[in-house]
Amino acid sequence: MYLISLFLQFALSLALIFLVLIHSGRGGGLSDMFGGGLGASASASTVMEKNLDRITVVISLLFGFNTLILGFLIDK
Repeated sequence: MYLISLFLQFALSLALIFLVLIHSGRGGGLSDMFGGGLGASASASTVMEKNLDRITVVISLLFGFNTLILGFLIDK
């Protein structure tokens, strides 16, 4: 169980880093490389940006819960 949780933590951390880097901030960012900065206004969010936000929140919650699980498993 510990190894599965440890592998999941590694995968979630990489996914979270990738998702945060994909987000376009006010200055653009890496999402410009994938076409995120083409005509997207700063005030209105597109459907893709909203979905990216939702996915990032879900992955970050999974990361947090998995961190707690790892803490309990190490404590045993």
